[in-house]
Amino acid sequence: MTTVERLRLVAVPSTLRAARAFVDRHHRHHRAPQGGLFAIGAALTDGTAFCECCGGIVGVVIVGNPVARMLDDDWTCEITRLATFPEARMAPSFLYRAAWRAARAMGYRRLVTYTLDTEPGSSLLGAGFRLIGEAGGGSWSRESRPRVDEHPTQGKFRWEVVQA
Repeated sequence: MTTVERLRLVAVPSTLRAARAFVDRHHRHHRAPQGGLFAIGAALTDGTAFCECCGGIVGVVIVGNPVARMLDDDWTCEITRLATFPEARMAPSFLYRAAWRAARAMGYRRLVTYTLDTEPGSSLLGAGFRLIGEAGGGSWSRESRPRVDEHPTQGKFRWEVVQA
């Protein structure tokens, strides 16, 4: 077990601007979302930093309104991005749990997110989310509204956690 795996994580406040900058620098396949409701950072308790520009942050989660308008019922929010350093192996589950605690504290009853169909979802399972099923994928471009796809267009899975 490496030193990083033995260290504890702590949730730290993050502005949307700072979280978006982290995502733009470190997310594997997406740019940061346009907006959001709130963001949370994760830092190691000993202050270890993997990147000089990130000020000790090892991961961030951004939560916003659901992108799918059928899910936008005022009781549901969506994790629109999560990005971490690979060295901070427990950070994804930690941030998923922190996002759900914050969302519940704000009165939300359901939190959803999506993964690519090639991603295992282990961090989500560890954080108490359940797999709902396949959720589309494909291009946002239409003949009446052409767009350039700058994201993976493969299939996706939807995950959720609900208030008991």
